[in-house]
Amino acid sequence: MWLNPEEVLLKNALKLWITEKSNDFFLLQRRRGHGQSNSRITGLLVGALDTVLDSNARVTPFRILLQIPGSQISWVIASGAAIEEVNKHWDWLIHNLLHSLSVFENKEDVASFVKGKVRGLIAEEVRGRQAAQEEDPEKFREALLKFELHFGLPSSEKLVTYYSCCCWKGRVPRQGFLYLSINHMAFYSFLLGKEVKFVIPWAEVTRLERVSTGLMTEAIRVTTRQRQREFSMFLNLDEAFGVIGQLADIALRRLLDSKGLELDRVLQQPARITKRILEEQAIREYVLALFRLPRSENLHEVASCSVWTPHARCHTAGTLYTTDSYLCFSSREEGNLILLIPLSEVLSIEKADSTSALPNPVIVSVRTKKAFQLIELHDRDELVENMNSRLRALQWKRSMFRSRKDGKRSAVSGIFTCHSSPTPYYTFYYDTGYSDEEEIEEQVLRNTVNSEALMTAFHQNQPGTNGNKSMEQVKERLWEDHFSEFGRGVHMFRTEKIQKLVAMGIPESLRGELWMIFSDASSDLESHQGYYTTLVQKSMGQNNLATEEIERDLHRSLPDHPAFQNPTGIAALRRVLTAYAHRNPKIGYCQSMNILASVLLLYAKEEDAFWLLVAVCERMLPDYFNRRVIGAQVDQSVFEELIRERLPEMAEQIPDLSTLSSVSLSWFLTLFLSVLPFHSAVCVVDCFFFHGIKAIFQLGLTVLEANAAQLSSSTDDGQALMILTSFLDQVGSEESPSVQSSPAAEETSCSDAEGHTNITDLINDSYEKFGDLTVRQIERLRCRHRIQVLQAHEDTTKENALRLVTPDVSIPPENLPDIYDLFKVNILPSEAAAWHYCDSNRSFIERQYRLDRPQFKSLYGLLAPWSSGSNQHTDTLANRTFTLLDQDRDNLVTFRDFTSWLDTLYFGELNEKIRLLYCLHIPPALTENEDDPSVMKSPLLSTNRPLCVNLPPRDDGEVKDYQEQLKQMLQDLAKEKERDVEKPLPLMNQREFIQFCKTFYSMFHGDLEENDLFQAIATVTSLVLQIGEAGHRSKTASSQEESIAAGSTQAAAEDGGVDARRGSRSSMTAESEWTVSYAQILASLLTEQALVNFFEKPLDLSAKIAQAKENQYQQRAGLLTLQQGSS
Repeated sequence: MWLNPEEVLLKNALKLWITEKSNDFFLLQRRRGHGQSNSRITGLLVGALDTVLDSNARVTPFRILLQIPGSQISWVIASGAAIEEVNKHWDWLIHNLLHSLSVFENKEDVASFVKGKVRGLIAEEVRGRQAAQEEDPEKFREALLKFELHFGLPSSEKLVTYYSCCCWKGRVPRQGFLYLSINHMAFYSFLLGKEVKFVIPWAEVTRLERVSTGLMTEAIRVTTRQRQREFSMFLNLDEAFGVIGQLADIALRRLLDSKGLELDRVLQQPARITKRILEEQAIREYVLALFRLPRSENLHEVASCSVWTPHARCHTAGTLYTTDSYLCFSSREEGNLILLIPLSEVLSIEKADSTSALPNPVIVSVRTKKAFQLIELHDRDELVENMNSRLRALQWKRSMFRSRKDGKRSAVSGIFTCHSSPTPYYTFYYDTGYSDEEEIEEQVLRNTVNSEALMTAFHQNQPGTNGNKSMEQVKERLWEDHFSEFGRGVHMFRTEKIQKLVAMGIPESLRGELWMIFSDASSDLESHQGYYTTLVQKSMGQNNLATEEIERDLHRSLPDHPAFQNPTGIAALRRVLTAYAHRNPKIGYCQSMNILASVLLLYAKEEDAFWLLVAVCERMLPDYFNRRVIGAQVDQSVFEELIRERLPEMAEQIPDLSTLSSVSLSWFLTLFLSVLPFHSAVCVVDCFFFHGIKAIFQLGLTVLEANAAQLSSSTDDGQALMILTSFLDQVGSEESPSVQSSPAAEETSCSDAEGHTNITDLINDSYEKFGDLTVRQIERLRCRHRIQVLQAHEDTTKENALRLVTPDVSIPPENLPDIYDLFKVNILPSEAAAWHYCDSNRSFIERQYRLDRPQFKSLYGLLAPWSSGSNQHTDTLANRTFTLLDQDRDNLVTFRDFTSWLDTLYFGELNEKIRLLYCLHIPPALTENEDDPSVMKSPLLSTNRPLCVNLPPRDDGEVKDYQEQLKQMLQDLAKEKERDVEKPLPLMNQREFIQFCKTFYSMFHGDLEENDLFQAIATVTSLVLQIGEAGHRSKTASSQEESIAAGSTQAAAEDGGVDARRGSRSSMTAESEWTVSYAQILASLLTEQALVNFFEKPLDLSAKIAQAKENQYQQRAGLLTLQQGSS
């Protein structure tokens, strides 16, 4: 394969290569020991040398070198594992390049020409691989060439797709092409001799909208922090708008909040993103949301078909979606019919004989002795084979798990039989009083798992619970009738009829079961037998931040309910929340989870309640319960748009909908549990488990519509809050609730009372008026509004980061935001995701953005104030500066460190600038091998800060003890104080001083006072050399005297004589080495006024930033190419 030209100083070092073919410019070489039948020993020796000398110990056996006559330097331009592959490259070079090289007079031009040609071949191969993935490879290849030619972005910038469209400038449309890549959207137009082109990083996009004006029928408006741009006349505007939204969303999630948001594994690798993958990902997100599947599910097949519906006695047309563990069916009109079949319930998937009435039928048999018939399946044979292969794999996995589990169970039962009796599986404690054995019983309650829902136990002890049993019995009969007609279990037919039953409120005896069915938590429970009990045993007794917050909120969870005025309920709630925090440390515990878990425990068994909590937090409300509640805020933004769209009159009366959005936040976070009377709120939870988040959106819109007149006439935020609170307090139910959450709720127990609203009526109204809201619409809105929410968080993060840095630097406040933007945007084009690193010792603001070495070198070239004579030396200085600033040795530089360095260069005193340059030429910045600036290659490490090693996370997900975290914080504070004390700098030896002078000479190129500066630095160099020589002679004389004195005692220590001589020689060498100090260099520089003027001359940072913004991506591309060529 062709390689980026890599410099080789010795063409045949250690005689490891044998030249097979050669001419004036190229060599084809074979690794010694390869391709010879009698060279087994030679091959072993060379392999051993490769292991010692080469970092990856995998050297390809054949290579092609570019050589320049008369030069000792060559370049590796191709390599291969087989001689046939390398011969193809050799023949291409001979036939296409060799004859044309003779026309070059300058041999250096030959090297540049060949290296450029090879890089072009590599780029062509990359383009070919990308084009092969597209529907029309030739057209895509042509577009890719134009994209690279027009915009000059880094070679790693992958084009995803492109569209022909118009960009509007005022009333003038510019026809051109819109190119969408993984990190940018770029537009190019050349019309009537006028060229228009611009690039918009996705990181700068703050809003995406579809707009209509008089001139444009419909257009896409892209808003950034600087301006708006509008694009129209797309052939397929819906597709273009969707792809733009997806790419912006993915880029911002990768950059701004990768730790808090779930992102599919494929999308975490930008180089793999194609238009086809985006389309598949959009369908997958829709399927996961519609059927509330686990986020880990992968979508495999999408097929149109019809399913036999016994209740309707006909076939219903729709779409079949198959994933890792599910068969999912949805009717053509979303919501009319939903069918979910877990593969764990499936016994067989078989093809039946095809007839004219039943074309291509497939029979799916499940464990409940029922079968589902699918017809009109295209590519039936391949589809059935794929489904059966996944089914066999799942059944094998289950059988292996079952046999392992049976083995453990028999071993445990044997232990119990021999040694002790097993502990009881559950313990109930209903007495609300306290006994003398309270502590013992409390300990038992902490560690045992309830096998019944709390409501069943506390109904028996509460008076007045029989008041409305007749209503419960009516509901139970209706549900039993429904089960007989539509099926029971996860794979029941879900139709509009079940929606009406859910709106009436699920009977308490069936509530836990139906919640498990609707959410499919029952599948998780079945596939993880014993998981919760094990988790409880591991998590109980731990002490960390999550457990402290849980303990604080335990008694705030439904405090008026008897179940949580009792140790039984409190202990169960503690176990569920603690076990979940242990299972998912990324979420841990968030407020409002306690309220939700309390309600789940009332109607479901404890283990069921745990899996329901898992379903809600990880599937039904994704990204809600993370560090910054991103998911809930996204849905608030979606809710605002739905208000404008569905309630336009009210939106006109209330231009600022942020008040309603903030009020409704608790509706989404607690599913109305914190704002409605208890029994009414539980009916809302019923709807949520059946319809997902769609039910909350619909109900929220209905509540606002019912109060639209009052809200429109409200004068302030407080009045609007009181209107909604008063309305929700009076929402009652048809049943007499067994427990009232507040006195206000007791007043609303009679639904016929004047001014009271019936919860069933409210839910039915929401279905009638806003039932056309679909999951697909919600997912599209979420994708767009996540961009706005993340950018709002980014603005807050930026303000906090600037506030943190401002007191420590002298950079003008108007320049800091621009520096921050340059710093942030420079991260995005790199595939080396700096945000994947985690440092718990830094604050979130400091961890948010950090640059790796290539990213820093790119910014260095843009912002360094002193130009260097050669690109190679600039690259070397950038490497040293990065190593110096990377005090933690984690190969990352923070924004704070970066601004401190920039502040020293542009606004520091003369001695600070010289000190910085001095530090760049001593260890650890100056390494022994400048070609590889790795810290590990240098024996000297910084002593002013300890080496920081990121340990791998533990398998059990255990969180560090909270007290240990406090101790670590105190130690870090002590280290910060020590770091503030300025320590004397090490001496500089002769080699380091030569590098120091080289840097000074390179800094003065192009300066107006260049001649005077060169003369001044020559004078200073001469002076410092004399100082160093004088010091060297005095040290040598004193060391000789000491060695004579040491020699007189050498005979008395004959046994340790060798060690004594070695120690004496090493100390003499160290003491006699030529060195100078920072103070001596500074004093010498101050003697030359030209140098003083140069370093005290004001530098224009604003102009440098403006230039950097224009050249950022082009400069980065050049530096990346330079780095690849020298690596």
